[in-house]
Amino acid sequence: MADNEKKEIIIRVGLDKDAIPESITWLAPGASKGEEKAEAFMLSLFDGAEKTTLGIDLWTKEMLVGDMNIFFYQSLKKMADVLERATQDKEAAQMMRDFSRDFGRKVKLLKEA
Repeated sequence: MADNEKKEIIIRVGLDKDAIPESITWLAPGASKGEEKAEAFMLSLFDGAEKTTLGIDLWTKEMLVGDMNIFFYQSLKKMADVLERATQDKEAAQMMRDFSRDFGRKVKLLKEA
């Protein structure tokens, strides 16, 4: 990507009268479907100078607890994959995969082994 080229990912949050999220949609450059719906999102941004992580996490008021558990289980698994790809640290990534499996069992998404 050229230095002056920039892309935007747009996240729109519809709020009710009490400022509670009712709807979440997102749009990314080149997305073939156009604007898509979501029930929740988590965005983490790392500030390298401060060595801190900033985050935004929102979910719609219709989000079910079971769906939130699925969202977290899948997010934990994805984080393990990203960690391994970014650092080549297979052991740390496996620790995260083990935790995600334990989490999945605890919230009854996976059967006990």
